[in-house]
Amino acid sequence: MIVPDTKDWTWVLERRCAECGVDPRAARWAEVPVLLRSNAASWCDVLSAGVRLRERPRADRWSVLEYGCHVRDALRLLDRRLVLMLTEDDPVYDDWDQDRAAVDERYNEQEPSTVATDLSIAAERAATRLDGLADGALRRSGRRGDGTRFTVETLSRYILHDVVHHLHDVTAPASPSVA
Repeated sequence: MIVPDTKDWTWVLERRCAECGVDPRAARWAEVPVLLRSNAASWCDVLSAGVRLRERPRADRWSVLEYGCHVRDALRLLDRRLVLMLTEDDPVYDDWDQDRAAVDERYNEQEPSTVATDLSIAAERAATRLDGLADGALRRSGRRGDGTRFTVETLSRYILHDVVHHLHDVTAPASPSVA
């Protein structure tokens, strides 16, 4: 059973992530769409490797395929929320339970090549929407159900960290277990 992730990851908007090394504030804004596309290409490489994609490294951790599905869905979520923020005044987003989605959508049973294609499409759609937004659009805001407020810029940087962090989760060498 996967232990639900209940951490509030919004702190990544204020400082570098010690786990993956990413500081989403460090990228120039124009680089964010480029980085989303580049990350999607890396995910496609990982998902096409075919090596134990469905195997969980530990019972309480997702498989590579499950992480890939999560990243695809996070990118889709980003795009939906961007549309809301760009077309409505201060919308409140629907809640998304990522752990429930993994179970309901049977992430580990999906076809890796389809996930890779869909992940690329989702990244391209969000990156295209972000390309060339005016400064005023970057400051448009929306809120999660828990009241956490994002701007177009901070939400995009937040998801950038998420997709990079999860690529790190599946590509970094495993740490030795401590006895």
